[in-house]
Amino acid sequence: MTQLTLAQANKIIESALAVARQRGHRPMAVVVLDQSGDVRAVQREDGASMFRVDVATGKAWAAVGMGVASRTLHERARENPTFFGALPATAQGKFLAQPGAVLIKSGGEIVGAVGASGGTGDEDEAICMAGVEAAGLQHT
Repeated sequence: MTQLTLAQANKIIESALAVARQRGHRPMAVVVLDQSGDVRAVQREDGASMFRVDVATGKAWAAVGMGVASRTLHERARENPTFFGALPATAQGKFLAQPGAVLIKSGGEIVGAVGASGGTGDEDEAICMAGVEAAGLQHT
C-alpha cells in the first residue's frame, strides 16, 4: 500500500497556502490526513481564527472516511439529512460535510485527504486541489 509521506503533506500545504495568498483569500488553515484519518501535517496562517483547523480537519476527515470529496458529501446530505445529521455525533464531532476537502490519490489509491478552511467552500476546495497537484498527486 502506498503511504502519504510527510514531505508530500508539507508540499500540499505549502502550495495550497501559496495559492490562497496569490488569490487574496482570507487567512487559511490546511490539514492533511492519511488514509486512516490521522494528521500528517497542519498549518494555520497568522490571523486565521481558532476554529479553522477544526473545520478543515472535519472536512478532510469526512472525505477520507466516506471515500469522496466533501462537496459530494454536502450534496448527499441534502437527500439524507437524518443520516448526515447523525454522522458528526458518530464521529465524535470530526465529520463535516461541507465543500473544502478532496481525497488525495497516488496511482489510483486513496492515500489521504486535504481540507482547508478560511474562504468559501469553493475557495477552500480550489486551494486543496492546487496543493495536491503541486505535490505530484491526484485528487477527487
